[in-house]
Amino acid sequence: MPLFPIFADLRERAVLVVGGGDVAERKTLALLEAGAAVTVGAPALTPVLRELASSGKLRHLDGHFEPDWLADCWLIIAATDDAALNAAVAAAGEVRRIFTNVVDDPQRCSFQVPSVVNRAPIQIAISSAGTAPVLARRIRERLESLLDHSLGHLAALAASQRQRIRASFPDLRRRRHFYDWLLDGPVAALLRQARPAEAEQALQDALAQAHPALPGSVTLVGAGPGDPGLLTLKALRALNEADVILYDRLVSDDILSLARRDATRISVGKRLGGNHDATQDNIHALMREHARAGRKVVRLKGGDAFIFGRGGEEISALRADGIPYEIVPGITAALACAAYSGIPLTHRDHAQSVRLITAHCAQSEDTLDWQALAAERQTLAFYMGVGQLETLGAQLIAHGRSAATPCALIENGSLPNQRVLPTTLANMAHDAGLHGIHAPALLLIGEVTAMAREHAWFGELLSQPSPASPPATRQATSYPAPPAASLPVCAI
Repeated sequence: MPLFPIFADLRERAVLVVGGGDVAERKTLALLEAGAAVTVGAPALTPVLRELASSGKLRHLDGHFEPDWLADCWLIIAATDDAALNAAVAAAGEVRRIFTNVVDDPQRCSFQVPSVVNRAPIQIAISSAGTAPVLARRIRERLESLLDHSLGHLAALAASQRQRIRASFPDLRRRRHFYDWLLDGPVAALLRQARPAEAEQALQDALAQAHPALPGSVTLVGAGPGDPGLLTLKALRALNEADVILYDRLVSDDILSLARRDATRISVGKRLGGNHDATQDNIHALMREHARAGRKVVRLKGGDAFIFGRGGEEISALRADGIPYEIVPGITAALACAAYSGIPLTHRDHAQSVRLITAHCAQSEDTLDWQALAAERQTLAFYMGVGQLETLGAQLIAHGRSAATPCALIENGSLPNQRVLPTTLANMAHDAGLHGIHAPALLLIGEVTAMAREHAWFGELLSQPSPASPPATRQATSYPAPPAASLPVCAI
């Protein structure tokens, strides 16, 4: 049944709602929000409708439906649970040529009430012609997730400057180009950051120029641990707006597939054993090059940019170059791997703190504060530590952590091939070797990790092999105490 889409101006226009129950209440509230002069006809009302009638916000006709109620109405909604009564209301509306909606009865409707995405003054209406309201609702939910709530503020700001924009850009092509800049550039970004005064000033500054420049920008986006479902809504929007995407080695193809199809994608992943500082300099240069060319750049990082992701260095470089930037946090590996393994990082009986540590190189042995890390009642999350399991276990045991402390290795956390290996501090290196655990994998140490044996719900839970050697053998190793300073540790 094809419908003609229309947005009706009901301000101060008479609308009749027949029915006084919960459905009638929902319809009435929506009509009042649109500014309609609502009359509700029913022998009984919900408490909310009674309060609205008492306060004069609507008119109540107390009784059973009569055709005379339709006098001077622009619109009618039949919202009772009596099919015969609803049919009578629809018939009366048809005779008087008044558009009528009968709730949950599309055959008797002369208009449909759509599902609405409201970013006033922007509104998006979705209709299935009454045949599939659940599908329309699901589409609305999807659009809600894609459209930032600042969109309405942006539309209002553009409307307030419409005449000035037309005067500044009489040529239609250039005006369209300016509106693209307005929607995709720093004005929209400032509104998303809840900085309306600065957004308006940026628009005013642009209009003050004879030929407004269209500067680019960079958004640092945390891609999470790999599962596309863990992307934030802001991350998804950034990917759909990007002209250029600079992505790391561990960003999955499934996540990249969610990006704008025509975006330029550049792999900037750091290779094991490579010159990471040179690669980082190259990343800074690429961000600078594309942003200065007026492009929207997304710097896409696995996990979170500010947890061992060198995000701080990148925003320092952007600020030094005068390039606008935004930051979209991602779910870091420790949070995701623990959750997908059924492991709470904190627990009132076992762990009152969490430490996030990077252990990707042999030098970590000299920089970590092992005495503090060996303390009990805390959870340790070691990033990039698979190659250092022997050293990590031996150091923690030597500094007082029990060799029987539960541990868990989570390989490919949050991905379909995730594997979880519960083990102990003394045996983790041996057990990881037997099961062939490889990077990317996260190491969790602490009593809470024992819960994986019962609470793991995703991927494969591996059985613990026989101990490689008794704990006493490993405790015999002696290590000197390192300096107290410890830069690569984040305690939360």
